[in-house]
Amino acid sequence: MYKNVSIKYALDWTTVFYYVALIFMGWISIYGASYDFDQASIFDYSQRAGMQFIWILSAFAIAGALLLIDSRMYNFFAYFIYGFAIFLLIVTIFAPRSIAPDIKGSHSWLVFGPIRFQPAELAKVATALALSKFMSSYNYKLKNWKDLLPLGLIIFTPFALIILQNETGTALVFLAFLLMLYREGMNGIVLLIGSFAVLLFVVIIKYSIVPIQVDRGTLGMVLGMGIILVMQIGYAIFFGKNTKEALYLLLGTSVIGGITYLMNIWFYVSYNYVAIFTVVASCIYWSITELFYRYKKYWFLVLFSFGSVLFCFSADYLFENVLEPHQQVRIKELLKMESNLTGAGYNVNQSKIAIGSGGFWGKGFLNGTQTKLKYVPEQDTDFIFCTVGEEHGFWGSTLVLFVYWLLLMRLLRIAERQRDTFSRIYAYCVASILFFHLAINIGMVLGIMPVIGIPLPFFSYGGSSLWGFTILLFILLRMDAARLEQQR
Repeated sequence: MYKNVSIKYALDWTTVFYYVALIFMGWISIYGASYDFDQASIFDYSQRAGMQFIWILSAFAIAGALLLIDSRMYNFFAYFIYGFAIFLLIVTIFAPRSIAPDIKGSHSWLVFGPIRFQPAELAKVATALALSKFMSSYNYKLKNWKDLLPLGLIIFTPFALIILQNETGTALVFLAFLLMLYREGMNGIVLLIGSFAVLLFVVIIKYSIVPIQVDRGTLGMVLGMGIILVMQIGYAIFFGKNTKEALYLLLGTSVIGGITYLMNIWFYVSYNYVAIFTVVASCIYWSITELFYRYKKYWFLVLFSFGSVLFCFSADYLFENVLEPHQQVRIKELLKMESNLTGAGYNVNQSKIAIGSGGFWGKGFLNGTQTKLKYVPEQDTDFIFCTVGEEHGFWGSTLVLFVYWLLLMRLLRIAERQRDTFSRIYAYCVASILFFHLAINIGMVLGIMPVIGIPLPFFSYGGSSLWGFTILLFILLRMDAARLEQQR
C-alpha cells in the first residue's frame, strides 16, 4: 500500500543542495578557465560559460521531469532503457560520419543539428538500472562465479562497444560497478585479483628494460616472480594457517637465489629462467602438500600462480599490441619511464604548474596566468580542477573536494536507508560511478593517474556529461523519495 506524500517533503534537499553547489562552482570555474578580455559577461552565449548556463538550465528541467515520474517506472523499464542505450552505442559505431563524426580520434558522439549527445553517458545510467533490476529479481543471491556471469555480460557489453568507439577512458568507468558488486556480497578475491594484476602489469612494464646484469635477465620479470612468491607465502600464513610450509618455501627460494648468484660469477645463468623455475617449483610443492596432507586450500593458489606467470609473459604483448600508441606514451609518462614535457607529458606538467602556482590562497578569480594564457589544454573540461587550484589555491581546492565528499557520504546514507533491493543497488551504482570519476579525474590532473579523459562530475564543461550525471542522480532521488510513500 502507498500513501500520498508530496515530493516537496519527500525529496532529499541536502543532496540537491550539494548538486546545485557543485554545478555553480563548476560554472564559475568554466568562466574563469575560458574567460578572455573581450568577453562581455558570464552570460555571453558565444562563449563556453554562457553555453554552460544553457546546459545547466536544461539539466534543471530534466531533473524536474525525472522527479515527476513514478519511481516504479524505472524498475519496470530498466531493461528497455538498457536495450535502447546499447542500440545507440551500436548506431554510433556504424552511423555515417555526418551523424557520428570523428572527434579527436574517437567517434562516440551523435550529432543532430546544433545538439551533440554522447550515448555512453546514457549507457552508464542504463547499466546501473539493468544491474539493479537483475540483482533485485526474486531469490537472486550473489554467491558464486555463476552468479557473476550474467552481471559481467551486462557490464561488458557497453564496455566493449565504447572501446570500439575509441573511448577507452569512458569505458573504464564501467569498472566502477565492481565496487557496487563488492558491497552487495561479491567475494573480495575478485578485487584482489584485479589489484594484483595491475601491480604485476606495472612492475613488468616499468622494469622490463632494466637488466640485472648484462644479458642475464631483466628486473621486471624477476620482480614479477618475486611478487608471486611473496603472495604464496602470505596466502600460506594468513589463509592456509601453515607457517611451517611458508618458511620452507622462503628458505628454498633463498637457497635457489644464492646458488644462482654464485653460479653467475663463473658462467651465464638467466635470472629470468631461474625466477620462473622457482615459481613453477613452488606450485609443484603446494600441489604435493595438498595431495599429501589434503588441506584443500592450495589448489586455488596453484592455479592463481600459474595464471599470474602467464599474465607476466603476456604483459609486454598487451602493452605493445593492444594499447594504442598514445595510451602507451601516457602510461610511460605516469611510470616515469620517459619524460616529454612538450609532448605526452605537457598537459599534466602544465596542470601541476597551474595548481602549484596558486599556493594556499590562490591568485584570485580571473587572475590565473596559466589559465589566461591557455597553457593547459582542455582546462575547462577534463582539466577544470587546475583552474580551481590556480585561482583559489589550496583552500578552494579543499572546499571543492569537501563538497564532493559530503555528496558521496550522503549517497551512501541514501543507499543504506532504502527499503527495496532495486533502489539500494542503484544508489550504490551512482555512488561508485561518481567516486570513480572523481578519483580518476583529480588523480589525472595531479599526475598520479594516467590521462584517460573523463570529466569531473557536475563541474566540467559539456551538456552531455552534465545531463548524464543529472539523470543518474535524480533517478536515485526520485526512488529515495518514494520510500516515504510506502506504508510502514
